[in-house]
Amino acid sequence: MASTSKFHKYSFFTPLPVTVIVSAVYIALVTGLLVVHLVVPSAPKSPTPFAGVNTTEAWLDLQELTNGYRPYNSHRNDEVRDFLLRRIDSILTSNGVGYSTESLRAHAPLQSTGEPRPQGKRETFDSFSAPTKHSSATNAVVIFDDMLSNATFSTAPFTSVKEVEPGLSVYFEGTNIMVYIRGTEDEDGEWWRKKKSRSPNSKGGVLVNAHYDSVSTGFGATDDGVGVISVLQLIRYFTTSGNTPKRGIVALLNNGEEDFLNGARAFTQHPISQFAHTFLNLEGAGAGGRATLFRSTDTEVTRFYKKSKHPFGTVISGDGFNHGFIRSQTDYVVFEDILGLRGLDVAFMEPRARYHTDHDDTRHTSIDSLWHMLSSSITTVKGLSSDTSSTFDSDSSPSRGKVNNGKGTNGVWFDLFGRTLALFQLHTIFAISVTLLVVAPLMLLTVSVILRQYDKMYLFSSTTTFQLVSVTLHGWRGVFRFPAAFIVASAIVVGLAFLVTKANPYIIYSSEYSVWTMMLSAWFVFAWLIFRGADFTRPSALHRVYCHLWLFVLGWVALVVVTVSEKQKKIAGLYFMVFYFCCIFLATLISVLELFALPTKADYAIQRDDHVVVPRRRAASGSQSSARLLVPSADERAEVGDPHPADEDEDANERTPLFRHPGRTTFANYPRSHDADAENEEESADGNENVYGEEQAWSASLPQWTWLLQFLVLAVIPLIFVGQVSLLIISALKQTPADGSPVLMIYLLVAIFSILLLSPLTPFLHRFTYHIPIFLFLVALGTFIYNLTAFPFSPNNRLKIFFLQSVDLDSGINSVSLTGLDPYIRDIASSIPSAAGKPMTCMPDTTRKGLTSCSWSGLAPRVVQGDKSSIPHVPPEIDYPTWLDYTVSSPLPPPPSGDNNTRTARIYLNARDTRACKLTFSPPISSLHVLGSAARDPYDRFSAVPSAGSKEVRLWRREWGMPWTVDFAWDGVDDDDDVEENAGGMDGTIVCLWSDDNDVGTIPALDEVRRFAPVWVAVSKYADGLVEGAKTFLV
Repeated sequence: MASTSKFHKYSFFTPLPVTVIVSAVYIALVTGLLVVHLVVPSAPKSPTPFAGVNTTEAWLDLQELTNGYRPYNSHRNDEVRDFLLRRIDSILTSNGVGYSTESLRAHAPLQSTGEPRPQGKRETFDSFSAPTKHSSATNAVVIFDDMLSNATFSTAPFTSVKEVEPGLSVYFEGTNIMVYIRGTEDEDGEWWRKKKSRSPNSKGGVLVNAHYDSVSTGFGATDDGVGVISVLQLIRYFTTSGNTPKRGIVALLNNGEEDFLNGARAFTQHPISQFAHTFLNLEGAGAGGRATLFRSTDTEVTRFYKKSKHPFGTVISGDGFNHGFIRSQTDYVVFEDILGLRGLDVAFMEPRARYHTDHDDTRHTSIDSLWHMLSSSITTVKGLSSDTSSTFDSDSSPSRGKVNNGKGTNGVWFDLFGRTLALFQLHTIFAISVTLLVVAPLMLLTVSVILRQYDKMYLFSSTTTFQLVSVTLHGWRGVFRFPAAFIVASAIVVGLAFLVTKANPYIIYSSEYSVWTMMLSAWFVFAWLIFRGADFTRPSALHRVYCHLWLFVLGWVALVVVTVSEKQKKIAGLYFMVFYFCCIFLATLISVLELFALPTKADYAIQRDDHVVVPRRRAASGSQSSARLLVPSADERAEVGDPHPADEDEDANERTPLFRHPGRTTFANYPRSHDADAENEEESADGNENVYGEEQAWSASLPQWTWLLQFLVLAVIPLIFVGQVSLLIISALKQTPADGSPVLMIYLLVAIFSILLLSPLTPFLHRFTYHIPIFLFLVALGTFIYNLTAFPFSPNNRLKIFFLQSVDLDSGINSVSLTGLDPYIRDIASSIPSAAGKPMTCMPDTTRKGLTSCSWSGLAPRVVQGDKSSIPHVPPEIDYPTWLDYTVSSPLPPPPSGDNNTRTARIYLNARDTRACKLTFSPPISSLHVLGSAARDPYDRFSAVPSAGSKEVRLWRREWGMPWTVDFAWDGVDDDDDVEENAGGMDGTIVCLWSDDNDVGTIPALDEVRRFAPVWVAVSKYADGLVEGAKTFLV
């Protein structure tokens, strides 16, 4: 009896077990999800966890690498390149590996003589000079010191509703470093020197990539310092005795990723780019935490990442890239789209506020984060390089310039508590979705038909008839309370999303979990209030099954949308809704199957006809005497077999009132009067203890424990999947408003995820005691007030603003602009000393939508040390005209097209102390050639100018002080049609960029902003250059 009583106490569908068990499960699962999301697995205590890896060395290398800003257009960038070459040499030497170094250089060094570049022999890989070190034709390792590769390409023109607009052209000279680690199954010799085929006869290898440049305002510890150091450790690991790969490995350290992915594009011009069939790209879009699997090309290649000890990520991030929700890109797109490789993109993703700022340093990351990326990289590359199957090989003819590596299948993947990676093919999830759409409703319909045949279909049944007497069943009771509670609670959290967006839109920037708490608490409280109120006024034993049925209907509709998306759009990121619906279906099926435990409606009618009705509640105080007349005496109860005679105390249980009172208590623990629900008095039979409160008398036959099974089936898996997805998405998006992203969508996503997380509670919510709802009401109220009034930024969650200084080199006028969120950017700009008392212009920014740009006349930059400006007390403006020299000549010989309206011109330009300039044109140019560049991409993959022309050309050079000579053409007009000044001519601007801010005083305006801006502000670059100097030209 004792064990039975204890079982009743802890498993029956009564307030105490429901409140305790449900709360404990939710708290445990949410805590686990938060720990995985926030805590990085610890690095091994030993600095050498296995042969070929040294975490102490890696951390010291990272500190050296991040000791300054290293954009492509900086002298620090050259120092880092030399450092990496020395480190590679040291690693290979310490491992006792024979290697050769191929230093790729142009034939004739280009002189800064004020003359155009010589138009001699084009720089090619068929005739490079290659001095070698430790030379051997079959060395285990070959270092390619590539100072030769360059690329000319254009962006696809933007397609508007009305017309195709001009695009953008780029000329880039690369300075990449490649380390080829020969595999045991690779072809011997220098196969990359073949003139017809630049790939070996053996199976392709593995490319692992990271970029060693950073932005001009960030130290780049995670973007992409940890990636670079991981590549160095991979070189050490795979050149250690016993770790030689079967398939060869190319370790690429590219330079110029931060500017149009230039370094990876230059790599495509090198012969060794045709070697790899798979790749691993290491990147950073945050500053610490776990390295997440951003995206993957296919299921097959992801299987090797799955073997990592601590995999992390979900396919939703990949869908974000594939469908344009994430606008930034990584080198992944170059390797996949241009080279046709199959691989993975692993990157740090948060916090966004430190991305591209001076907080992306070693102080704000950890050796644990480094180890998380490094360990998964070793596992992934080891698996890929050890695979000798034909999975990544194909006999079909590939597209030009793309490797012949077969075709993979679309995948679905997500981690489970950071311990393992679930991996499916998309068509498998699609098949499951279609099966559920068809089978689930058919099964429920079949069970319903059988219930009706057995006369046990109490759902939607008001009465049943026995011997011409109608017996009330109240089977409709509780049908509509779910939609009422669901709609009201959901409308409230959606309303909160709009309200917070209006009152304090950026609070989620620093207080993500306060917003989460407000949304979750509000939905819970209002849903409970409606469910509990409905249960108080009209109790129903069918509450659970009706809630399950409503969830089933909503889930089925959602699954239709998901299935169509999987088929038509190849969207894999909605996988969690497939599992969500599967759980809803199973819980609903259990609820319907419960009804088989009920008596047939005919048997119930017979029981109601035979039993004496014994009210368990007293009448209201005004009718006590009449109530007593209806209550049988003790002798009468004994005659009819009353199990609870008047002179015998009842055993106390969880339904026993604290104060002896025969009446049922309300959810506020006050006795409920008889007159509140008179019809239930007719239905309550014999005081059956298996009937909860005033629910239908026939519910005495329902199992008391199945609710727990339903809850575990319905809540656990959806909570894990939705919780993981919601944390990842909101963490990734919460600080994107600083980049101009709309904020309302973030709050709406929090509201939607809150609804999905708490909807599994709806069948059980009416059994909760009032204690937790009251507590959550106070929590919701407190967080609501905080979210509306608190300041949204802090020193740990700094508002990112964007700096740019523009100088007119002809007039000497300079303008400093700060771009950011309004109204904060106005206050920030006003706090800068040089802006005090000066006219300031603030207007919506045309490039970064959603942001405001404020500009004023600022402190003069000193990015070029001229002869005069170096004299004390001589302003730097005196040397502005000498920063940039150019000449324009026209016409050149007409192009072979023979179009008489085509005009041509040549610009020779040189700028001091910079490696980057850009040209803007009006009208757009139709052709482009930079002297000294490769004539064209060897596989015709790149176009120098898009079909609609280019309105801008970006120029990047590897040598300081070397000039550019640019030939271009445009469509003019016939002389007879000239009606405007310079009709058919060309107007343009030459803008050169300065990005090196490693020395204080080089850009005083930026130093001033960093010094006087509030502590909750972080400064990032607005464009490729921190300072832009411009001159206009006319042809």
